Amino acid sequence: MGADRFSTATRLKALGTALVQGPTAARVYRARPQRRSRLTGRAALLALVVCSLVVALAYPMRQWVTQRSDISDQRHRTEQAREEVKRLHEEKARLEDPAYVEQLAREHLHFVRPGETGYTVVDGTADGGRHKDQGAADRPWYSNLFDDVDTSDGHR
Repeated sequence: MGADRFSTATRLKALGTALVQGPTAARVYRARPQRRSRLTGRAALLALVVCSLVVALAYPMRQWVTQRSDISDQRHRTEQAREEVKRLHEEKARLEDPAYVEQLAREHLHFVRPGETGYTVVDGTADGGRHKDQGAADRPWYSNLFDDVDTSDGHR
């Protein structure tokens, strides 16, 4: 250990010895730079203030970031809702056209005009095109209706 790492009592003893030995030795001892502690009172206070600020601002900053994220999500949802409203307005305009409504009725409800003949194609299987693995949602509505009527007739 060097002399600069001695305790204060050891330093005072060395200073006293130097003074007793004469003025030249005391000047030599004083000329040697004294090493100060790295953490002074001001530095400790500054570190305490910085840590206090970090702790004090951590929660509000987290809240601010979370709120900014929420605002971004809400803006995205608003844009999606606007697009949905636009799509629904376009669909409403199309449904006001009688030709479009007739097209939908022909496609989905299998409607025919007076004088036309409607055909239903059966795939030739023994169960009339109704496969056991085919769900009710996959079949036309009238097939489900007829199945229900047949089932209720058989149980009476």
